[in-house]
Amino acid sequence: MTSINAANQTDNTVAPADEAPPRLEISTSRQFVSWLAETGGSLAFTTYQSGKVFLIGSNRETKRLSIFERTIDRPMGMAVSGRRLIIASMNQITTFVDAAEGAPTSDGYDAVYVPQMAHYTGDLDVHDIAIDGQGRIVFANTLFSCLAAASQTHSFKPVWQPHFVSRLAAEDRCHLNGFAISDGKPAFATAVAETDIADGWRDNRASGGIVIDTAANKIVCRGLSMPHSPRLHDGSLYVLNSGAGEFGTVDPKGGAFVSIAFCPGYLRGLAFLGGHAVIGLSEPRENKTFAGLPLQDRLAQAKIEPRCGLYVIDLKTGDIAHWLRLEGFVSELYDVAALPGVVRPSMIGFRSDEIRRTISVES
Repeated sequence: MTSINAANQTDNTVAPADEAPPRLEISTSRQFVSWLAETGGSLAFTTYQSGKVFLIGSNRETKRLSIFERTIDRPMGMAVSGRRLIIASMNQITTFVDAAEGAPTSDGYDAVYVPQMAHYTGDLDVHDIAIDGQGRIVFANTLFSCLAAASQTHSFKPVWQPHFVSRLAAEDRCHLNGFAISDGKPAFATAVAETDIADGWRDNRASGGIVIDTAANKIVCRGLSMPHSPRLHDGSLYVLNSGAGEFGTVDPKGGAFVSIAFCPGYLRGLAFLGGHAVIGLSEPRENKTFAGLPLQDRLAQAKIEPRCGLYVIDLKTGDIAHWLRLEGFVSELYDVAALPGVVRPSMIGFRSDEIRRTISVES
């Protein structure tokens, strides 16, 4: 098992002399680092609870895990498109571009993500984001219960809403949180409940979760517990049945959810790398949002505590092949992204001196 202690970096923010910086312990399964190195890629995940984005890669020289983190205000969904890494946060969606272009830096990083563009949305409670076939940033506008596109002139442009939501209102009526892209268009979306009243989803958390075919605008799967992160991969629709701790598939025609693996945590964030699914786990908060979910009973039966971190699932067998665990000031994750072809990524922060000196010229 690999174990690393990471200090909480905040881009030149120094803790008072009598206040020790919060600590984070990152441990992994024995083969996690070698597996990640063999894929030729790396991973990113967001934790809105701690206001951090983590980039997880491998160091070729030391054969150890490479961990890079930056402070961002409530980071949520992420999208990867070529050299671009796009991250939704409290009031904006920021596009970071890799300035290294594969050439190793003096510090040994083969990617340096620099903030280049921002769409200011206001606090829409943006969840999943993606790039559509037109090159637009599309996102789950959870506050307004719709899918929206980033706008050059407004906070957002609505592109789709569920048939049961009667009008756009800043009321988080169904907690629409995730969607999957197919052929450049939104294909499926997840919501916590089929409700059309302000905050109505909270009364249906345990089993009111749905998957919606966005093209037909019809519900294709019911009975889930707070589903998140629908993703299309190799012809299958994968979904996280978050409130039950289950990773599985949904048959859009038959409507059945088939569980592939149980993970001991509240699940959000799903990416694919090297024939495996990488899933984000969170420790459920002690509040009404997470109380009374099937996950509680499942954990009690197994006599285990919920975990925070990443689980790597072998898609051929459904086995948990590798894991990364977080203990300390990080207890909740939102999204996970794969960075194929990037072995050791880094990022320029908004509050670092580096951002003043990092200048590029478009040829």
